[in-house]
Order: sequence, then C-alpha cells, then structure tokens
Amino acid sequence: MLLFAIDIKTAGNLSPVVSLPTMLVAFSRYSRGGGFKVLTANRRFVAVIAAGSIAGVVLGGLLLGIVPDMALIPILALILLISATKLARHH
Repeated sequence: MLLFAIDIKTAGNLSPVVSLPTMLVAFSRYSRGGGFKVLTANRRFVAVIAAGSIAGVVLGGLLLGIVPDMALIPILALILLISATKLARHH
C-alpha cells in the first residue's frame, strides 16, 4: 500500500490474491509433513483462532463503507507496530 501508493481498500482486496500461491504451497507442505496432527491435538486453540478470524472478517466487512481510508491507515500502522514489537520481544 505504502510502496505502490494505492488506497487501503484496493490493497486489502489484492492481499488474498497475492497470498494465495504462498498459502497453497504452504498447505501442501504442511499436510505432507503431518502438520494437521498438531491441529487436531489443539482443537480448542484452533477453534478460538478461527472464531476470532471470522469475527474480524465480518466486522471489517461491516465497517468497510463506514470508516474512511484516512482513519484506517493510522490504525493499520499501529497494528503493524504492535505486531513488530511483539515479534522482536519473542524468545
């Protein structure tokens, strides 16, 4: 979004298209490596993460036409900053 100077809504719509090939390869490698055994052993955690993801998609979709682009950019920057800080502190 910042690199190519496109609006946040266009970037959000293009994100799944860009991520799809990576997700398909990862899914294939993950399933061949027996990774789904970990998911079945942690069903409650997977359910909570899935519910949060679905709630986020629904809320984001509802707010899409309401929240202006200029309000979304600082929120996105803050989320990325918090994520980067958490990642840097992770051991």
